[in-house]
Amino acid sequence: MTGTRSSSLDLIGNTPLVLLQGPSEAAGCEIWGKCEFANPGASVKDRAALWIVRDAEDKGLLKAGGTIVEGTAGNTGIGLALVANALGYKTVIVMPENQSKEKMDTLRALGAELVLVPPAPFPNPGHFVHTSRRLAEETAGAVWANQFDNVANRKAHIESTAPEIWEQMDGRIDGFTCAAGTGGTIAGVGLGLKAFDDNIRIALTDPHGAALYNYYACGELRSEGSSVAEGIGQGRITANLEGAPIDTQFRVSDEEGIEWVGRLLSEEGLCLGLSSGINVAGAVALGQQLVAEGREDARVATILCDTGFRYLSSLYNAEWLRAKGLPVFPWLA
Repeated sequence: MTGTRSSSLDLIGNTPLVLLQGPSEAAGCEIWGKCEFANPGASVKDRAALWIVRDAEDKGLLKAGGTIVEGTAGNTGIGLALVANALGYKTVIVMPENQSKEKMDTLRALGAELVLVPPAPFPNPGHFVHTSRRLAEETAGAVWANQFDNVANRKAHIESTAPEIWEQMDGRIDGFTCAAGTGGTIAGVGLGLKAFDDNIRIALTDPHGAALYNYYACGELRSEGSSVAEGIGQGRITANLEGAPIDTQFRVSDEEGIEWVGRLLSEEGLCLGLSSGINVAGAVALGQQLVAEGREDARVATILCDTGFRYLSSLYNAEWLRAKGLPVFPWLA
C-alpha cells in the first residue's frame, strides 16, 4: 500500500526536498533544501546511525543484546538510540557538556546512558571521541560506532541521500553544498552525485573555527575564529573525508547563518538549527557563483540538518544569544 512501511527503520530517509523561496531570490537561481529534520530522530544523522549499526551486524561485531557506544554532539547519539531500541540493543552516548540541554534530555528520554565530559581539543585524551572509544573497549559486548572514521557513515549518503536528491531533482542539479562534522554527508553526497554527473559542483560550507576551509583553499589545516554551531566544524581529515570531491569552498559566520535561520522561520515556516542556516548561506553563495558564470538556470541543493526545537534553550533563547554576542531574533527581543 502506498505510504506504508513494514518497519520503523524504513522511516529513515526518503525525506522531502523543498524549494526555498528567500534563498532562491537571494541567489538568483533555485535553492533546494533536503528536509532531514523529517527523519524519526529529527536529523540527518539517523542515516549514518542506521548504516553504522547494520554494518556492525553484517560484520558480526554486534550481537543480540549488545551495546553501541558513541561520542557525539548529540544527533548521532539520538539516531543510534532509536535504531538500537528498534533492534534490541543498548546505547551509551558520550557528549560534550556544552551541547544543548534539549539533546541531553532527548537522549535520556530515549533510554540511552548519557556520559557528559568537559569540552576538549581532539588531541586531549579526555575528548569525547577518545572517551567513547575507551568505554567501548571496557564494555562487554559493545561496539564503538566511530562515526568520524567509520566509512559506513558516508556510505549511507552514497547509497541513500545522493540518489534521492538526484531523483527528486529529475537529474537536473548543478551544485550541492553542506558543512562537515564527521564529513560523512558532504563526502557521501558528493561522491554519490558525481557518480551520476561529474559536472555537479560540490562545495564545502565551513563555519568559522573549523580548519577545512583553509585545507581545501590552500592545503593547510588552519582554523580562524569560532562558532557556536553544534555538530559541524572539523580540524582534521577524517576517514569519511578522505577523497571527498570538494570543488570549491565557502566560509560562513554564525551571524550570517542566524540571519537565514530567522528568515526561514519568519518567511517560510521552517524551524531549523544553526547548521542548517550555515548550509543555506553556503548554498546561496554557490548559487551566486554559478549565476555569475552565466548559469541563471542553476539548481543547488543543501541539507536542512535538524529541527530548531532541539535548540530552544540556546539558539532560540534571547538571553543565550546576547551572552554569545549574537543578534537576537526580533520576535524574541
